[in-house]
Amino acid sequence: MAKTTRTPVLAAAVLAAALAAAVPGAAQGTGAEYRIGPKDLLEISVLGVPEIAKLVVRVSEESRITLPLLGEVEVGDLTKFELEKKLAALAGEKIVLNPQVTVHILEYMSRRVSVIGAVETPGPFELLGRQTVLAALAQAGGLTRDAGEEIVVIRQLPGGESASFRISVDGLFVQGDPRLNIALEPGDVVNVPVDKPVPIYVFGQVRNPGALQVKRSSLPSLTQAIAQAGGFTDRANRRRVQVRRKDASGRELEITVNVRDILKGKLKDVPLQVNDTVYVPESPL
Repeated sequence: MAKTTRTPVLAAAVLAAALAAAVPGAAQGTGAEYRIGPKDLLEISVLGVPEIAKLVVRVSEESRITLPLLGEVEVGDLTKFELEKKLAALAGEKIVLNPQVTVHILEYMSRRVSVIGAVETPGPFELLGRQTVLAALAQAGGLTRDAGEEIVVIRQLPGGESASFRISVDGLFVQGDPRLNIALEPGDVVNVPVDKPVPIYVFGQVRNPGALQVKRSSLPSLTQAIAQAGGFTDRANRRRVQVRRKDASGRELEITVNVRDILKGKLKDVPLQVNDTVYVPESPL
């Protein structure tokens, strides 16, 4: 199956537009729906209580916080509004009548995903509401020019095991397959492997001899490499084109190919490897 050609750089604006079409509202996750968890950073205020005025506290690994006058409070899996109600009830019992409590979530540490590899701004990102691979890539600024053909989502499973999901870049962005835009879970790692250029050398009777910079995932065939080098000159010996390469032991191999037979459909084209050298000799007079 032929590969679909794709634009090498996907800007954040394009990603955001695709996200809006595929998952309405996913990019607008808010702290109102977020459920508090370990390591989140909260700012809590109880009106008229100086000891709890813009008090910044970190949620413990056990999903608890400790507040002056109120003591230890379980906060795990509560939204900010639910926590405000809970603290208001506690403060009403222990501190002041009809308390007004506000909670702000400053850091969403318990629900983060990491985006690494060939993206503009890799790093951890907050996972607010239902977010997908497209949302994470949009937050990371889009793919860079050296992005590979696949995105790999790594997920930790219960019991310490892990699973990986491979997503075709063409399928996600070019074909727009919604099944590939999977919902992310806390702790997921979205890895965009780098597909760096590698050299193929074409010398001899071609119009533009030298090194071709091609991607490792899409190495050219012999005839494609010759075409990228400008094609044969009028003096090229197309019957004795040489492909030189080294095997795993470092021994140099040489393959002589009749390219005319390939073009006539009598032979299969020769797939090239990294660091191959193609030499097109001159035809004998």
